[in-house]
Amino acid sequence: MNRRAFLTSTAAFAAALPAAGALQGKKMGIVIHSYWKRWQGKYSNLKYPPFGHALDVLDHVRDLGVGGLQTLVGGWTSEFAGKVRATCESYGMKLEGSITLPRNENDVGRFEKEVRIAKEAGAVIFRSATGGRRYELFSSLEDFTHWKDGAFRSMQLAEPVARRQRVKIGIENHKDFHAAELAELLGRLSSPHIGACVDTGNSIALLEDPMTVVETLAPYAVTTHIKDMAVQEMPTGFLLAEVPLGEGILDLPRMFALFEKYNPDIDYYLEMITRDPLDIPCLKPGYWATFPDKPGAELARTLTMVRERKADKMPKTAGLRLEEALEFEEGNIVKCLRQAGEKYGFTPTLKPRAAGNKDEH
Repeated sequence: MNRRAFLTSTAAFAAALPAAGALQGKKMGIVIHSYWKRWQGKYSNLKYPPFGHALDVLDHVRDLGVGGLQTLVGGWTSEFAGKVRATCESYGMKLEGSITLPRNENDVGRFEKEVRIAKEAGAVIFRSATGGRRYELFSSLEDFTHWKDGAFRSMQLAEPVARRQRVKIGIENHKDFHAAELAELLGRLSSPHIGACVDTGNSIALLEDPMTVVETLAPYAVTTHIKDMAVQEMPTGFLLAEVPLGEGILDLPRMFALFEKYNPDIDYYLEMITRDPLDIPCLKPGYWATFPDKPGAELARTLTMVRERKADKMPKTAGLRLEEALEFEEGNIVKCLRQAGEKYGFTPTLKPRAAGNKDEH
C-alpha cells in the first residue's frame, strides 16, 4: 500500500468510528483486581478496611459512583447471590462475573453451577482467563501448544453451558495469547456466547502494538479491562506498569471508539492494578521460547516505542508503609474514575476538582 492509499484508508476508517459523545450515558465500572491489596483483607487497616466479599466492595464503590463491578463469583450461594442482586439494583449498578472455565469434562458441573448462581445475582456477562504470562510459564513452543489445545477445549466445554444459560463469556488476552491467536480460536468456536474480554494493555508484554490488539479483538469483545500503561527501558528489555488513565501511552479515545463501533452495548471496566512494574525480559533468550517465529520487526518497533515514550518515573509500591500503599491504590482508582468523566466522555462519577486540590472524593 502506498502512502496516499494508506492515508485514504485510514481517514475512511476514522470517519466510520463513532463520535466521542457515544460514551455519554455510560459510567466506568471497576474490576475487583483494582483492589489488589484490600481484596479479602490481604492488606488493610482501619482507614482502608478489608473487602471480605462482593458486598463490601459494592458498598465502597457506590460512593465512587461507578457503573458496575466485575468480580469473582466462585463459591457463591443462592442466598448470597440474592443479596448481591438486591444491592446492585438498589445502587443502580451492573454486575459482571469473573469465572474459571471448565478444566475438563468432570468440571463442567461446577462451572454451570457458578454461572447459574451468578446469573441469579444479575450477571449475564462473564470474564475468564485461561492462562498467564507465557514467557514465564512455558519453556518451549511444545509446552505452550499443549496448553493452548487445553485452553481451547475448556472454551468448547464452556460454550454449551453459556448457550444454555443465555450468557456471554469474554476470554481475556492475559499475556498468553497473541491477539490473532485468540481471534482464531474464537472464530473457530463461532459462538455468540464466547467472545473476548479485551485488555487494553496486557499484550504489550508480548511485543504487540496495543492499537492493533484492540482492532483485532474488538469485533469479538463482550467486555473490557480498561487501563493505561507506562514503559521504561531496561538492559534486558523493558518495564511495564499500569498508570492512571491519561498518564500513559495508550490512545484510549480511539480504543473506545472501536469498541463502540463493534458493540455499542459494551461496558467498560477499569483495571487499575497498583503494583511494582512488570519486568518484560524480551532481550533474554528464554523469553522467545514460545514464539520462535515472531518477527524481529516487532521487537524493534516495541523497543523504539519504549525509548521514545519512556516514563520519567514508574509507579512503585515496594518499601511503602501499609497505609501509604493503600492510599496509593485508592488514589490511583480515584484519578482514573475522574479522568473517565473529565477527559474521555463517560458520565462523571466524581465531583470536579477544585483548583489546587488533590484527588479526593
